[in-house]
Amino acid sequence: MATPEPTAPELYGAADCRALDRAAIDEFGTPGFELMQRAGRAAFRVLLDRWPGVRRLTVCCGRGNNAGDGYLVAGLAREIGLEVTLWQLGDPGALAGDAGLARDFAAARGVVPMAGPPPAVDGDVVVDALLGTGIRGELKAPFDEMVRCINASGRPVLAIDLPTGVDADTGAATRDAVKAAVTVTFIGRKLGLYTGPGASLAGRVVFDDLGVPAGVYRRVRGCPWLRYGTLPADCRLGPRDANAYKHALGHVVVVGGDHAMGGAPLMAAEAALRAGAGMVSVVTRPGHRPAILARRPEVMVVDGDDSGACRAVLDKARVLVVGPGLGGDDWGRALLEASLARSVPTVLDADGLNLFAAHGLEATGPLIVTPHVAEAARLLGWEVAAVQQDRPGAVRALAQRVRGVAVLKGAGTLIGAWRDAEPVLLGVCAEGNPGMASAGMGDVLSGVLGGLLGQGLDPQRAALAGTCLHGAAGDAAAARLGQRSLLASDLTDALVEILAREERGWA
Repeated sequence: MATPEPTAPELYGAADCRALDRAAIDEFGTPGFELMQRAGRAAFRVLLDRWPGVRRLTVCCGRGNNAGDGYLVAGLAREIGLEVTLWQLGDPGALAGDAGLARDFAAARGVVPMAGPPPAVDGDVVVDALLGTGIRGELKAPFDEMVRCINASGRPVLAIDLPTGVDADTGAATRDAVKAAVTVTFIGRKLGLYTGPGASLAGRVVFDDLGVPAGVYRRVRGCPWLRYGTLPADCRLGPRDANAYKHALGHVVVVGGDHAMGGAPLMAAEAALRAGAGMVSVVTRPGHRPAILARRPEVMVVDGDDSGACRAVLDKARVLVVGPGLGGDDWGRALLEASLARSVPTVLDADGLNLFAAHGLEATGPLIVTPHVAEAARLLGWEVAAVQQDRPGAVRALAQRVRGVAVLKGAGTLIGAWRDAEPVLLGVCAEGNPGMASAGMGDVLSGVLGGLLGQGLDPQRAALAGTCLHGAAGDAAAARLGQRSLLASDLTDALVEILAREERGWA
């Protein structure tokens, strides 16, 4: 049956999804055509729910089981009297196995396939059943022509399993890829629907497990899809001890704020305090002191031009957050090098990442890096397009590059880590929204991470919890204010409410 997005799912690549299918069929005895029929019915229900007034349907089919799903939707549409046009790429007679049975089901209901691609696509809704998880490299003729025809039609698209052109493993998209309004996906949630270009092209994603036994999912391990409220207990901070005192809760030192960029370290500092750090200092240009203290008097401000004062506060730090507004000049580089010489957990963000990449620096202590795609490309020496083509691979490469934890920001933020001399993908964040594509959001994230590190979470757990907490706060703030008007500082109240709600649950 169709289900809402669950609270603790996993995401799978194409090979893993095939393994789930095989387990359902071979080990648990569900016939393949029965699964295909369930998929066709599920897709058709989603179509009618989303477009209840539909009268004319255009279905575009390829040559495999994804086409079988399309034929079943076409047949079901004819059963209730809808007008159906089905465009077939290749010989429909060549469809074999379960896809052939689906073709026969549709034919028995009066669906007559026509050879595609057509000169134009019409209909109230278009169903994309061309390739599913079968994409390999760039689309070839006639699939590329069919996709261009679909996109040029301006009609809303229901994609079955994946929009054609989206890679199930990475979220990368071919030059021509279907832009769907809704994607309905089955048995295993495809990782590529939740990160990178795939997250945009998929539209609204609806998952249906097709009623397969729970044991199917124990056969194949996927990648965690992470929400703050369902993280493992060891990623969460429990109630504070009655004897807690500020020094035991971490002294976080934020380093940044060159001329004209004083707001960045302030937002990071405030986020660290709101995440629960016991003490926060900011090393910055002295001209920023009045504004920082006026807004947040709980923060200690250190003159970043005073080398002795900087050494003293860096020596006292339990955690460092380096980079917000740091700039790219000698002032920022000197502070970065002094910070990296301390063997304490360090969050490296923004200008700190750019200086780190430009000068080939290394960290002494445990490191979390939080790049967006362009910063990731600089760290790796890749093109930006290469990062977007393989975001899971990029976050692993980042973790290997820094021998630490990497948070690759963007649609479907990914967390990777260097663990046991191997780069691993820890998960994909399910939270966050496009409204968070605005200045200062990364500064808030780095501060949250610093606050959690200061309270004793190790870098991997702090990255998981902090990334999800930041995303959840962004979603809560957007629900109140809307995405378009969302500011980074708006996350503070939402962050406080989420943590307060969590505390109320301990009672």
